[in-house]
Amino acid sequence: MVTPSDVTSTPAPAPKSLRPPGAPDEDLPQIVPRRHAGRRLAAAVALLVLAMVLNSVIRNDAFQWDVVGRYFTTSAVLDGLLLSLWLTAVVMVLGFLLGTLLAVMRLSANPVLRALSWGYVWIFRSTPLLVQLLFWFNIGALYPTLGLGIPFGPQFLTVKTVNLLGPALTAVIGLTLHETAYAAEVVRGGILSVDSGQTEAAQALGLSRRRTLRRIVVPQAMRSIVPTAGNMLIGTLKGTSIVSVLAVHDLLYSVQLIYNQTYQIIPLLMVATLWYVAVTTMLGVGQFYVERHYARGDSRTLPPTPLQRLRGQLATVRLRLSAATASDARPVTGGDR
Repeated sequence: MVTPSDVTSTPAPAPKSLRPPGAPDEDLPQIVPRRHAGRRLAAAVALLVLAMVLNSVIRNDAFQWDVVGRYFTTSAVLDGLLLSLWLTAVVMVLGFLLGTLLAVMRLSANPVLRALSWGYVWIFRSTPLLVQLLFWFNIGALYPTLGLGIPFGPQFLTVKTVNLLGPALTAVIGLTLHETAYAAEVVRGGILSVDSGQTEAAQALGLSRRRTLRRIVVPQAMRSIVPTAGNMLIGTLKGTSIVSVLAVHDLLYSVQLIYNQTYQIIPLLMVATLWYVAVTTMLGVGQFYVERHYARGDSRTLPPTPLQRLRGQLATVRLRLSAATASDARPVTGGDR
């Protein structure tokens, strides 16, 4: 005969309202994620290779990290860095202003404007940047003087080209004309990405063509323009190093002047490399937030910022810790003995 003492009572599952937060649902089976051994092995190998590379760089005496630290913030290097940043800012602003004008000309109904815009983009995208810079640097051989006056008539003011175009101004002109051709295609692609119904709706409201372009088309086109423009900005910053062939005292030319005297080539090149990496990293962060700004109002979900990701991960860790603490503090019932 079975007595009540021989039967082990199983406690009923606690109601959901009385369960601690984060506790697993006892009514449903627990889902265990599939283990991927190949992924873990690949990650371990990648981390091992990365550790070996970092170890070879840090412990390699040929880099002379003490020399890198000594020259990293010298006045000559900082002056070259400032000139590189100045060149980048001027070239990007002028390049996109002229590029926007060329893009509008390319989309114009006037065949002459379309042909001129297409020809400009064609010739400057077909010629290497170094060739363009050397051409502008030697422009005095073709035009010894520049004048201002009546077209095909007398000139009222003339100036020697050698006195007018120095190395820095030559670099600005060459880089700007080169960037304008690429900026024109970037802006044109962004404008074409906007649905034509937006323009038709603006015309139905009686808006002028200029106001439609400025207030409706361009703000929406910025979603497509900003990522490519950010890449162009970073490329322009690194591309300014090519003006060292014109003896412009940018960042690369400044470190070249130093290692030509000290013969410490590798550490000085590392100084320039670290500065380029630092500046491009900051530009990349700025590009991320500019993209988020122009993505507002779109149907897509905005990606979380790094700070939001960090806060989410910390909240998840706190939730797991609180759930573990509540599970340990749960009173032991008769069925748990």
